[in-house]
Amino acid sequence: MIEAEKIEALTGHQNPVYSLEPSQKRGILFTAGNDKGVVEWSLEKMEFIKVLMPVQSSVYAMHGPSTVPVLAVGERSGIVSLFDFREQKVTARFQNHTLPVFALGSVSRKNELLSASEDGHVSVISLSSNTLIYRFKVSDLTVRCMAVSPDEQQVAFGCKDHVVRIYNLDDYTLAHELKAHTEPITAVGYSPDGKTLLSGARDAKLNIWDAKGFTLLDSITAHMFALYDIKYHPSKPYFATASQDKSIKIWDARTFSLKKVISREKGFAAHSHSVNKIAWDPQNDRLISVSDDKNVIVWDIRF
Repeated sequence: MIEAEKIEALTGHQNPVYSLEPSQKRGILFTAGNDKGVVEWSLEKMEFIKVLMPVQSSVYAMHGPSTVPVLAVGERSGIVSLFDFREQKVTARFQNHTLPVFALGSVSRKNELLSASEDGHVSVISLSSNTLIYRFKVSDLTVRCMAVSPDEQQVAFGCKDHVVRIYNLDDYTLAHELKAHTEPITAVGYSPDGKTLLSGARDAKLNIWDAKGFTLLDSITAHMFALYDIKYHPSKPYFATASQDKSIKIWDARTFSLKKVISREKGFAAHSHSVNKIAWDPQNDRLISVSDDKNVIVWDIRF
């Protein structure tokens, strides 16, 4: 039986928190939202460290590539900034989008950063030269989320037009379109073995896809409202989902059965508003969540 315990609530944000990203450095977490800066936290001491960098508008996406010591930050203004940990400052800033950047990801084998926007386009940035390589249209509407496959052969984009689009990462050509949701896609995630792709949407459904044959394996009504994030545990056969319904759920990745619900209705001192993003601390079995309630909560999950 899975047990969950609230370890700490990291407070200090004055407005809703939309994004979080564990650092490449052990024990460090970054969070950001509708405040004027990206916040750095110590997960070892469970305390505020500093405001890492100022921002000009709300932050909807952050990503720490494995190939370079930088944090990529995507803003509502369309700006993507790269904060270099060696120089402790922003060393590059890109205005490839004029509308909000909702998702960031990277392709390690190509040392490239991907940014997806409300303008329906994806930009490909070289992390070697900090230059724009390519920009392509994915949808007539917003590209809300993305997930790079573990083998880095494909990337899935979740779009406002209810479609998940799969692109080849060698040449950024469209490989497949997955159509089953009835509302905008808000979350996508590949299983660590790359065999399964999960998609979540405003229809509250969790769709389970064969990532190789692109067939729909199952569709589950996972939450009461929009499903905002999906994160697989890095080493155990479980994944977590977060929702507008204020809950976090833990699922068995083999059977797709629900194993735990973390919410106020279940007796937890949980979030009082929408849970916007979640992340597993790569060093342990702790799950971190951020919310419209301005809080960052660290959960101990015992399997």
